[in-house]
Amino acid sequence: MATRAEKAVTPLEDQVLFHTNYGVRAIQLNRPEKFNALSGDMAARVMERLREYEKSQLANIIIIKGTGDKAFCAGGDIDALAKQNFPTGDLNQPSEVGMRKSAEYFKTEYTLDHLVATYSKPYVAFMDGATMGGGVGLSLHAPFRIATERTVFAMPESKIGFFTDVGGSFFLPRLDGQFGTYLALTGETVVGVDTLYAGIATHYLHSTTLPSLEDRLSELQFPDSSTLEEKYEIVDSTIEEFSTGLPSHVPTLPSSTRVLIDKCFSPPTLSGILTALSTHEPTSPFIKETYDTILTRCPLSILATLTLLRAGKDLGITTAFQHEAVVASRFMRSKEFYLGVKNLLWDKRNVMPKWPGPSITELAHNPAMAEKLLREYVDVRPGVDERLVLDRGMDYTRYPHWWVGLPSEEEIRRKVEEEGRKGRKWGREEVVAWFVETRRGKVGVRGKVEEVLGRKTVEEDGGVRWVHEVDRFA
Repeated sequence: MATRAEKAVTPLEDQVLFHTNYGVRAIQLNRPEKFNALSGDMAARVMERLREYEKSQLANIIIIKGTGDKAFCAGGDIDALAKQNFPTGDLNQPSEVGMRKSAEYFKTEYTLDHLVATYSKPYVAFMDGATMGGGVGLSLHAPFRIATERTVFAMPESKIGFFTDVGGSFFLPRLDGQFGTYLALTGETVVGVDTLYAGIATHYLHSTTLPSLEDRLSELQFPDSSTLEEKYEIVDSTIEEFSTGLPSHVPTLPSSTRVLIDKCFSPPTLSGILTALSTHEPTSPFIKETYDTILTRCPLSILATLTLLRAGKDLGITTAFQHEAVVASRFMRSKEFYLGVKNLLWDKRNVMPKWPGPSITELAHNPAMAEKLLREYVDVRPGVDERLVLDRGMDYTRYPHWWVGLPSEEEIRRKVEEEGRKGRKWGREEVVAWFVETRRGKVGVRGKVEEVLGRKTVEEDGGVRWVHEVDRFA
């Protein structure tokens, strides 16, 4: 007789569902027993359909969502990957066949994520529930990323002996300040409306409105002459119609904490970050907790992730994915990944395992040791490493849909400094009003701009001046 657990397993053919509703093509990840974790087969099927929809004149808007109220997609199928890399559980007996299969999985996943990042039609991700790892790749590169009260975002790869992939080396350095570096090295979560303020989500809606929104989007028709940006504007304003307000009009993370995050995670090196954290640790419980957390994470993961983030801020989206594909295939050969998955998923332990190799502090203070690991796991060897083929005829260093979400710190800085160069003295309220108007009254703009101005500017001579290091919270 089948057990309840066996009965709960979704058949392979039903793990991705496809729906047509007039002009909407909805893709539903349907593996709730695994929190909609993305398998290689699921990724291949989603990619095939997206390519079909891109060619279809009847498909106007793509929606991707997950089954249930727990998760949009809580990651890739790391359980299966770890098992096929070391099928006997003996770390001295790796499977070459399994490791090659795992490398192919990441090639498929990153090709899918790159397709999302360069898609030629409006693509809307319902980030309702846990959005982590593989789920981040399916959503964060999209022009429309809708968070709800159930959204839990994280890149927890440093807990499982991996690195922040799925294009994380591209989008994390482009979040405000050093917030992306903080999230990558700690694996901490961002919940609900805070994903909107952080730039992770572009919209925030209550989960109960999503079915009605989907129906409304299905009714939209675009003139044949519409550009992609014009279609984006129509979809953006339609989503805004369903907003019923925000549970918080400012980010819940205190401004003083954001200042400390930028200070501690701005050094380019691991040694510099650890030194900054230890300096502020005695006076800040938040920084002490952050410092202690990082020291428990996988040292190889921390080193590789930081290196990729620092390089990624200057890379194009295509190159970032190609670099990550090389690194992912090498990590499949590491003992760290197997131990991390075993510890978190199989043994379900609340503490980190004893990681092999040098500690984080040893890597921070021994450049030769760190360089040796980087050569082995991160550095790309031209002409030697296989290059992931991503032929979409499009590349960029800044998301072309950057204007859809709330204004970034960089946008706000540019506006403040632009007005200063013109000799205009704008007060904070004038800056806020300008962004509210240009974003057409978008929900959340006022709170975001006010918080940034309060943290990053000083008032003088009747106007505001941007100050790159404001220490008023010390």
